[in-house]
Amino acid sequence: RGTTKNEDKKTYTSKMAAPAMEGAVVTALRTIMYRVQSAAEKSARKSDQVRVVAVSKTKPVSLIRQVYDAGHRCFGENYVQEFIEKAPQLPDDIEWHFIGNLQSNKVKPLLTAVPNLAMVESVDDEKLEVIASRRVPVIVFVRLNLQGISSWTAVRPSGCVEHIPRRPFGLCGKDRKWRNLKSEDKKVQWVILDIANYLDRYIASFGRKPLKVLVQVNTSGEASKSGVEPSSCVELAKHVKMGCPNLEFSGLMTIGMLDYTSTPENFKTLSNCRAEVCKALGMTEEQCELSMGMSGDFEKAIEMGSTNVRIGSTIFGPREYPKKQGN
Repeated sequence: RGTTKNEDKKTYTSKMAAPAMEGAVVTALRTIMYRVQSAAEKSARKSDQVRVVAVSKTKPVSLIRQVYDAGHRCFGENYVQEFIEKAPQLPDDIEWHFIGNLQSNKVKPLLTAVPNLAMVESVDDEKLEVIASRRVPVIVFVRLNLQGISSWTAVRPSGCVEHIPRRPFGLCGKDRKWRNLKSEDKKVQWVILDIANYLDRYIASFGRKPLKVLVQVNTSGEASKSGVEPSSCVELAKHVKMGCPNLEFSGLMTIGMLDYTSTPENFKTLSNCRAEVCKALGMTEEQCELSMGMSGDFEKAIEMGSTNVRIGSTIFGPREYPKKQGN
């Protein structure tokens, strides 16, 4: 005879370790895994074709350990400092994903402290802003990375493009912070720095296997969110795949609107981006992951093709941000 939904759930969850008395987070995890299975079946896929990243930001090691002891192995963190403090206290067979905004000066500490980092899901362009003098025309400096060769380009107000043999004056060496600029150099407004290059360089220096990365795409158009514009995702994906030998381009990631009003549109945009990337890079869609979907929209994301969902509060409970201290 056929099995009922309850029997399906019982069969599925029994594959995970079952302590005599499980905590709330483990119960929540089991519910999530069943919902993932159901959503996958609706899109004619198996549950093992969808990875669940348990996002543990702001949560203590003890809670992460409970989920680990229940059999789950894939976890995600958003903040580098918190991540590098927690990861060494947990088993080294955890598959860690970094899903937050990664600044270039945090790349080395992250790779040093988390040798079992499996994926960085948030590769994009980092912008460093500098106050521009209002008394002079603004020049925008953009660093281009083509086939591993880095160069600077100046785009003047007139629209004239001029190549520069080395970085503009004022950009320091390793830490790249701006020193005191001469008055004539305060024309500089902002600089785009490619995080992929920093990851590639440090991975090589550590002698570890290539790191899987996803290119983050800002599908909602919100200025508050990181990620490249959809029109730029092919260029960055191509750079990662062809110009960064120590990185493994694995797909695309996006974050939907917080109120979920445009979730289907955001996910459709990412799916379209994948089609363009696959065509440009000669990849199949199965080779290009889609990381989309969080606690409030992961089932819709799976139905629309997501292979990687990031679920935090539905498993671990509300975020516990530290209270700001008074002066």
